[in-house]
Amino acid sequence: MDALDNLLGRYSTPAKQLTEPAPSDTELSTLFAAAVTAPDHCGLQPWRFIVIRGNARLRLGDVFVEAYKLRDSSANAAQLENYRLKPLRAPLIIAVVADIQTGNKKVPEQEQIISAGVAAQHIQLAARAMAYNSIWLTGVNCHDLHVSSAMGLGFDEKLVGFIYIGTNKQATLPPERPPVAQFVSEWTQAEDSQESAI
Repeated sequence: MDALDNLLGRYSTPAKQLTEPAPSDTELSTLFAAAVTAPDHCGLQPWRFIVIRGNARLRLGDVFVEAYKLRDSSANAAQLENYRLKPLRAPLIIAVVADIQTGNKKVPEQEQIISAGVAAQHIQLAARAMAYNSIWLTGVNCHDLHVSSAMGLGFDEKLVGFIYIGTNKQATLPPERPPVAQFVSEWTQAEDSQESAI
């Protein structure tokens, strides 16, 4: 697939439409090789990736339920079951973690999180180049301390998202995009602008 076609044709596939096959171990290595080409100010490598597949998805569902109960003790059985089933929607999940170096004077936390976010996007683009589909999901579980703790995240780590990956059960077309011109402007400094002197 042409690199530009891959970029312009990228879209998210609903998790419930993802099924086997998922990337193999060899293909996963390629996905992660693509991920770590993300822009990385000062070479901090502010990311790591957690692969969740097979029965580990069941355990993650249990963790989501535990977290939900801690957030809302009045949650009913249907709500809890919905959270339990979330990780089972796709055969493979990659949790992308921003491994933040706090107090870095050259690279603020925001830059490090963005870098991990770009790594996540590179995973999606590489997966699409291999004919897999994906969706990047966040939601309340991405910001839940119980979920982070259960997944072994450290104090200075943040979940950037869960990337659900698999093969699309049905052919879907990319969504219609808005005209890009509405997001673009050009800045020029007016020749007659004056700066105040102090």
